[in-house]
Amino acid sequence: MKVPALRCQLLFLFVFSTGQRSGATRAAHREVEFYRSQPKTMEFTPEELELPPCKYEYLDHPADVQLHAWGDNLTECFEQVAVAMYGYMTEIDKVEILDKQEIEVSSDDMQGLLFQFLDECLFVFSAEPFLIARKVVITEFDKEAFTIKATLYGEEFDLAKHPQGTEVKAITYASMQIYDNPGQHELFVIIDI
Repeated sequence: MKVPALRCQLLFLFVFSTGQRSGATRAAHREVEFYRSQPKTMEFTPEELELPPCKYEYLDHPADVQLHAWGDNLTECFEQVAVAMYGYMTEIDKVEILDKQEIEVSSDDMQGLLFQFLDECLFVFSAEPFLIARKVVITEFDKEAFTIKATLYGEEFDLAKHPQGTEVKAITYASMQIYDNPGQHELFVIIDI
């Protein structure tokens, strides 16, 4: 018996948020626990397991931290800044590629798209399956419609394996900068910690 992830999350939220333990919710609880106990084995291609070079850094900021990412194009910048955010939350070299999750975001402009993209990456970490990504690959990036589809590669965050870094509370628009010019592709984003 395999429970789709969304159904599992809904059952989990119902059972644990309401505190109700009727016969139906006990059955739902058992179904959620069964799904969680199943081994998660995925097959990855060599390309999926290959890690890109690190093209980001952390810059000081009075109250928060500023992520600075660069690349050969804007797509690589977006990928790098997402990994930089995950790297601030734990030691990224301890994260293995054991699972993956697809995300899709859209906005009205490029700054909004960067905000939504990082916010969705943060949500994937903050909610089941609590995925911490070691690698982010953008599969579709439409600069005119302001949409992104991406795959996050990593594993479920586990305090026994992943040292706890600094909690990222939110993404901000403050001092956000996006450069997409010939010879200059870089991003600056402040995250609330």
